Amino acid sequence: MSKTQLVYIWSLRNAAADLAGQHIPYKGGQRYMKSPLEHLAHALDHTELGDAYSLAAVIHDDDEGSPVDQRKLADYGFRCEKGRGWFYPPDMRVQGRAMNDLLCAVPSAYRRLPLSAKDERAAGKADFERQLQRKLDSFGADLVLLDGLLVILDALIRPGAPYCRKVVNIHPGITRAESPYERRGAYATLDALYGARGKKVVNWQTMATIDVPVVDCTGASFHYVDNGVDAGEVIVDALRTPIDPQDTILELRWNNFQLSLFPAMEEGLRHMRRLRTQGAEGPAAPQTLSAC
Repeated sequence: MSKTQLVYIWSLRNAAADLAGQHIPYKGGQRYMKSPLEHLAHALDHTELGDAYSLAAVIHDDDEGSPVDQRKLADYGFRCEKGRGWFYPPDMRVQGRAMNDLLCAVPSAYRRLPLSAKDERAAGKADFERQLQRKLDSFGADLVLLDGLLVILDALIRPGAPYCRKVVNIHPGITRAESPYERRGAYATLDALYGARGKKVVNWQTMATIDVPVVDCTGASFHYVDNGVDAGEVIVDALRTPIDPQDTILELRWNNFQLSLFPAMEEGLRHMRRLRTQGAEGPAAPQTLSAC
């Protein structure tokens, strides 16, 4: 069987918030914050995943014309340039190709429009998804892996759409609604950190909290993407990250990447390859990698 053509989609502004590709303060010292993309590149070059997958492209949705995106990417920019930080080593290669040669943009420029312009934003988002589909088609994408994409896809992944059940996400939190460890959404890591302190944030604008039982473990989910927020069918969970209530958010993020998210991503890709080999459509039951 031929290799699965894999396309990776992320938001650079989300990786910038993690300080990806930089050394972060960690328990009085420093640790290098490896991004999921950098880990994926290593796995494709050093594990059997490289025999199953070919990384066809790396797409980001960041908009160079957006003042908000410009501000969030002030320390990185929109492309790898000499003399400034980047999200992975500038000379990084994957499967014999320069990572920078795989990077391309499909800007979600509709985000510049005010929230009150509902019709215009809806039309802009529909156009963004059409452009994204054309780009995916041009790369012959068999599987699309999202990592921190700060846009909720719609038409592209609806039932019957060309990429329905061909788009998966790796999320830094458990996404199964019935799990006591569930942490969906953009604040998953901070939510988990508050949980380890016996608190639950009930309003992310005011940061109002209530007291809850302590939950001192978190993880990651590799799941299908649907129209909800981290709500798609789970393929693999990894619940392997103990939380120290004194952790900073970056310390917890680093731990969770290493202990849960990277293993979940690798096992999820193995599972998707097995499904393709067997001609199946989905997991019989979600797998859980646990150690907490």
